[in-house]
Order: sequence, then structure tokens, then C-alpha cells
Amino acid sequence: MTATSADPRQLSLTTHLLNEQNAQRYRELVGAAVEVVADRIGTNQRPFTGTTPQQLAKEIDAIDLDAPLGDTSAALDELGEVYLRDAVYFDHPRYLAHLNCPIVIPALVGETVLSAINSSMDTWDQSAGGTLIERRLVDWTAARIGFGLSADGVFTSGGTQSNLQAMLLARQHVQEETGAELSRLRILASSCGHFSVTKAATMLGLGTDAVIEVACDADKRMSTVALQEAIDGCRARGEVVMAVVATAGTTDFGSIDPLPRIGAICAEAGVWMHVDAAYGCGLLVSRRRHLLAGIEAADSVTVDYHKSFFQPVSASALIVREADVLRHVTYHADYLNPAHTRAEQIPNQVDKSIQTTRRFDALKLWLTLRTMGADAIGQLFDEVIDRAADAWTLLDADRRYEVLVRPRLSTLVFRYLPATGGYTDAEIDLANRHARKALAASGEAVVAGTVVDGRHYLKFTLLNPATTLDDIADVLDLIAAHARDYLGETLVPAAC
Repeated sequence: MTATSADPRQLSLTTHLLNEQNAQRYRELVGAAVEVVADRIGTNQRPFTGTTPQQLAKEIDAIDLDAPLGDTSAALDELGEVYLRDAVYFDHPRYLAHLNCPIVIPALVGETVLSAINSSMDTWDQSAGGTLIERRLVDWTAARIGFGLSADGVFTSGGTQSNLQAMLLARQHVQEETGAELSRLRILASSCGHFSVTKAATMLGLGTDAVIEVACDADKRMSTVALQEAIDGCRARGEVVMAVVATAGTTDFGSIDPLPRIGAICAEAGVWMHVDAAYGCGLLVSRRRHLLAGIEAADSVTVDYHKSFFQPVSASALIVREADVLRHVTYHADYLNPAHTRAEQIPNQVDKSIQTTRRFDALKLWLTLRTMGADAIGQLFDEVIDRAADAWTLLDADRRYEVLVRPRLSTLVFRYLPATGGYTDAEIDLANRHARKALAASGEAVVAGTVVDGRHYLKFTLLNPATTLDDIADVLDLIAAHARDYLGETLVPAAC
């Protein structure tokens, strides 16, 4: 090969790299992908097709990954069959299942930018302005929480990681203060709280027994009487309370623990207070901000912008009241963030994070705030809370259903009850489980399920402002029809 000749195979490969030579190709292909997605979203009649794992696996397993199509358009066409066709669409008004929100377009613009530039947020020399934008958003969130100028934080992949890092900081803090052995450390958390607290305890070497569940009241809020008793019980047994985890928006009920009283108890006991506000953080920009009163007393707070700020996954953060506690996750590597960079005031986000390589997810929130403003985000969240309140009134008056706690946020837990008596609780459980499965299989709507006091319930999680009360009423009719069919076709009332 001469010095001026080129390997055709190498030329083909370089056409796929994003650089100055291929900027136009990037523009065309990303535009084509946007068209495909927009067409799909614009024509979707249902949130889901109802496909099963077994059905879809056959199509995906049949693809030979060692035989590339060689053309992005062909790959997009294939993707339409193995992914887009059967994806679960959170933007559809009858997706009512989990804490998945439709996303605002400015955030999608941010996703496009951050993916192309591909900044890595671990060090300044890999991100530059991205570092400062993330730090500015952390400061903004801390101020919304009510923390002072000594606060700090870092973006994370989600609430589970944020809660893990919070428990890590709390563990290091209490061991530094007391010298207590791991076997003596305890975490007190609501019985309605998130499973990630127990998961964190396991990952931190504490074990599941280190998490003590604190009973909730009738509104599914942590009982402060039970909390005080739990603290007193730990001390009597020679155990050390490492942290109290309060929840501002439980996954099942949207309940908000009594933060002012919990804060006072933690302050008196000298215990780290963490608030898991992964769901309820939207209240920070809502007209209902008062529901988070007392959150400013926390030592650490989890926020998930990809829940109630209508951001694409992932966009979360851990915010701490005192920046100094982040030293517990600071490690220096000569090839990345040598110790002298701190003295030189070079901002390296890896000094605050349990991740190293990390996406510039903060850009999505930045463009959202700069385009829409915080009040507009709050109005979207208020809209779904209003809808949940109306839906509770609808359900409470519907004799076909038993509905539990009146929502503070946007979740409703309920179950179908047969019009005629004689069915056992186990049979009613099966009918509700069947109704949920049949509804998903039909593709008409997607709802969630949960267990309360040993009984199976259904759950609406409303995070789409486009969902109407008529949508909810129609879904309730569908659920009732599926449950009735199941009971009538396969079960005989126990009284017969």
C-alpha cells in the first residue's frame, strides 16, 4: 500500500465516528432517528402492545449480532420491530403504573447535546463548563431545600444510588464520632419506605438486620412515637443509631413523613437525618412547597429529577447540608485527581461521587430551567396531584372498589371488590392480579400492583398531566370487567 492509498475498510469505519468530517452525516442520521421516534409517539394508540417476554425474545434472539446491516436506516427499521413497537410509552395518558414520567422537550434537547459531546463529569479536564453547571444546579437545589451556603452535593444515577451514598456518609460520620463497630450500627426507616435502604445496608456490610422498620400511622406516615421508642430501644440494647431515613413521597402511597417532628427527634438524639425525597422533590417547585416543611433539618436529601421534574432517566442528586461530609467519598489518584488539584482549587466532581466516569445529566435540567423555568415544572407536578385528588373522590364513591389512603401526592392504592359476597380474600387477590395482567395484555392501559397487609392491591401512579379523569374512569371500568370475568369464569363463591 502506498503512502497516499487508503484501506477501503478503514474508510468505512471512520464514517461512523463523530468528528468534523462527519458532522453532516451525524445531523442527517440523528434527524432520521428523531423522525422515527416522533412518528411512533405521534401515532401510538396504546401505552403497550401486550407482548410477552417469550414472544419478544424469539425476535431478538434471532438477530445475528455478528452480521451488521451496514446501514443506519436499516438498523432503525429493525429497531422499530424489536424495540419501538413493543416499548412501554410513559407519555401515553393511560400509562398509570410506576414512577415514570413523560419528559419535557427541553430536557430531550439536553440529552441530545450531552450524548454527542460525551463529557465525563469526574474531572475538570474532562468536562470544564459541565462541572460548573452541575455545581450551580446542586447549589440551586440546596437553596430550594432550605440549606445554607455550606451545602453541597452531586448528581447520581437515581434514588437507589443517592440513598446508598447517604448511608455511606452517615456510616462514616457515626464511626468517626463514636468508633462504634459495624455490628452495633442501626438504621431506622419507615415500614413504608424504599427497599434501597435495606439494599444499602447490605452493600455497606451492615446486613439486613441493621435496618429497623418504624411503624406507620393510618396515613402511612412514620409514627414519631414509634421512632422515639425505636431510638430508646437501640440505646437500651447498646446499639448505635446510624441514621433515621424519613420519606417525602413513599413509592406506594405518596405519603410524606412528619419531617419537622422527625427532625427535632434526630437533633435531640444527635442522629443523622436523611430524607428520601426521590418522589416528592417536585414539591420544591410546587405551590404545595409547604408539604416539605422540615426538610431543611436533614443532613442529606435524595432528589430524583427524573420522577417529578419530568426529566429523562437518569437525573438524580444527593444533596448534603454540610459539604465537608463528602470527604468520606474522596480518594485521589495521580492519573486522575491528584491531591494537589484540591489545593489548586481545580473542581473535580469525582471527589464527591461514588462514581468515576459519569454522564453530564445535569444539562437536561439546566436546559429545562433555562427554557421553561421552575414554576412551569411545578405546575406540571401540581396538575398530577390535582388529578390524583379527583381520582380519589371518584374511587371513594365507587362501590366496586376499596381505596386506601387519600393521596398527598399522586398515587392511589385500591382493589376491586366483588358485588356479591362469598369470595375469600385469596380469591379477590387472584381476581385483582388477573385484572392487572389482562389489562396489560390488552394494551389498553398499564397499572401497577402492590401488597398491603398481605392482600394484593392495584395502584395508579399519576405523573402525566395529560391523563384525564375520563381516562381514569375508563381504566376502572376495564379493571372491573376483567376482574368480574375472572371470578365468573373460574371461581365459585365459597358460600355456594
